[in-house]
Amino acid sequence: MSFLNKEIIGFQDKFFGLDLSDISLKAFYLDKKGEEYCVGGFVSSAIPEGYISDGTLIEKEKVASIIKAAIKKAVPRRIHAKGVVCSLPESKVFLRKISMPKMDDSEISEAIKWEIEESIPLSADQVYYDWQIIDESDGKLNILTVAVAKETVDDTVEVLEMAGLNVFGLEVESVATARSLIPRDAKNEDIYFIADLGAKRTSFIITEGNVPYFTSSIPFSSEGMTDIISKAMGVDDAEAERMKISKGIGHAGEAGSLLPPLESYLENLSGEIEKTLDFYHSMTKSNIKIKKVILSGGGSNLRGLVPYMTKILGREVVLGDPWTNIDFGHSLPVINKEKSSEFSTAIGLAMRQK
Repeated sequence: MSFLNKEIIGFQDKFFGLDLSDISLKAFYLDKKGEEYCVGGFVSSAIPEGYISDGTLIEKEKVASIIKAAIKKAVPRRIHAKGVVCSLPESKVFLRKISMPKMDDSEISEAIKWEIEESIPLSADQVYYDWQIIDESDGKLNILTVAVAKETVDDTVEVLEMAGLNVFGLEVESVATARSLIPRDAKNEDIYFIADLGAKRTSFIITEGNVPYFTSSIPFSSEGMTDIISKAMGVDDAEAERMKISKGIGHAGEAGSLLPPLESYLENLSGEIEKTLDFYHSMTKSNIKIKKVILSGGGSNLRGLVPYMTKILGREVVLGDPWTNIDFGHSLPVINKEKSSEFSTAIGLAMRQK
């Protein structure tokens, strides 16, 4: 079972990317003609609470039914592709970069098996594991390894097959997100920090070039911001969500600014980013500066968030562009930049090469 960004051999049909989380699914299909892409179809659909819990599929048949119904509702066209590349929840994945002397592939596989057993709370026979050589330096191989509990993989495949889909691949969220947001020609010494602001949690991804090196998550969430606005302004969640996008934070002195109620919450986010960067530098014993901080996910659409985080972090902060590595020719995608940011992982899955 291949998880990493490797070439997939033997694709007979077209496929789409499916980002599956505890509360929603996002599907994205990219149609390619020559070297140019167009958006074939995309859809987001809610998943009721309790169907998936911390990445564990509880109500398999119900989740399969939601997937089947969702892809029929995709716009601008229904997704007809039966092939799928689906995300694996970061919370169920053990991702680690290791270095080892040069050896052939069979020896690498055996050595990695022992490395994994020593570094994760599961035995090798309880996980599927995969690896990818990143580069070679000082006579050693730098290798990205990933291990996922067999139960997680087998349950995901079972649900996708229940939905009538052919599983072409499973991939770690951070790998797919990096594929869509980090330039394809990024150098290994270019360090990027991605903060994917989701509905329930925020994922941090630090990449060396376009390869994830470190991942973690914090409870900061888009729903958390909405809840704070709702209580501070005395409005329901729907109106709070509208205010978050239309009014945004602006400056504290501006009429209608949402900065005062959100300021403490946003300072917690910036503090967690700095702590994570400090941990990364201590772990790698490197003083290389982060090239930029990239905000993605639905929570990144808070108006004014990018300039605010730029000021408070004292670093370059940008809104993630999932079209960084995609050529649309002379046409424009039928989804705006703000909305497409919510689909960064699904787009990265859809970009996985045959």
